[in-house]
Amino acid sequence: MTSGTGPRAHDSLTGDAVISAALPNGWSPTAARLVDIPELHALLNRQEIAIRGRASTIRAAVEAEISPAAGPTSSHLLVRDDATQVRAWASATDRAAGRTVLSVVVDHDLEPTTADTVADALFTWAAKAAGGHARARGLDVTQLDSGAYVEDGRQQRWLERAGFVRARTWLQMSRPVTEADGDPGTFPEPHPTVVIRRVRRSGDGMPDQDDLVTVHDILEEAFTDHFNYHAETFDEFLKRLRADPGHRWDHWWVAEIVDEPGAAPRPAGALLGAVSPGAGGGPEGSYVEYLGVLRAARGRGVARSLLHTIIADAAARGRNRVGLEVDADSPTGAVGLYTSTGFATSYSTQSWHRQLSTST
Repeated sequence: MTSGTGPRAHDSLTGDAVISAALPNGWSPTAARLVDIPELHALLNRQEIAIRGRASTIRAAVEAEISPAAGPTSSHLLVRDDATQVRAWASATDRAAGRTVLSVVVDHDLEPTTADTVADALFTWAAKAAGGHARARGLDVTQLDSGAYVEDGRQQRWLERAGFVRARTWLQMSRPVTEADGDPGTFPEPHPTVVIRRVRRSGDGMPDQDDLVTVHDILEEAFTDHFNYHAETFDEFLKRLRADPGHRWDHWWVAEIVDEPGAAPRPAGALLGAVSPGAGGGPEGSYVEYLGVLRAARGRGVARSLLHTIIADAAARGRNRVGLEVDADSPTGAVGLYTSTGFATSYSTQSWHRQLSTST
């Protein structure tokens, strides 16, 4: 199936009488525009400060969310109060065939009854938008995937009211990086049969197409048996990752196995990293977007060697940390690997799911 190519859902739903009638008197739904970025950034900052005590979302991430480059697979709706201030933001993003990611952010400065009213209206809108994306793919059913901080009982209550069920907990982990982490000999050499290299790049700086296909194939195979796996086409995969403000081609590595001298290397694993901005203008870090190892290559320390590679790379760049997200209930032992490599949990989030029939 191809990716949805229909109009953005907010084009038809901002004036939806049902959504408008559900909002407080004088409040209105509007489409998201680039000029709204400062208000949206401030809204997200208020949410993070209220829940975690500090803000970490950068403005470029907000811009990437609502940029026209996101195309028709990402729908957004803002809610302005009777003083025209942005008080809430909802989005529905066609993440993969059969999976739509929903986000509803409501101003923490609102009194509880008003916040509940707005949240209920936006979850209703987001489900409609998700149904539109799924129908564009020719699907009868799609999974709605949303989230909440573990500490955010308010968001969890809204998700339950909207028919979602808590599905998973994710650990947001971080490891401090020091200058010594970049010194030769700090980490053990990879297994004798394992070679770690960056994704190859041509003279114009663009990555080798065959390498990109290899990375995509490795990750698709490595994650097939993981929680909530949904197949993603090569084009969808590249478009999504390149839209990340922290994307850098020189943060992608491939692990290969060479069984004997002169033998052709075969793919073993891949790590896709990114730049992680510092909060409040602080130092940058590195972030592990994906780390996958093929089942046939496991048992040779491939994942650990890839982790050591991005840590050493971060040290060489003068960064102070490496972050990642991991399934708290991962059956692969990933949590133990990260803990033994110096990672510790900074905070936790939850995935909440709901099955949606596109005929409703």
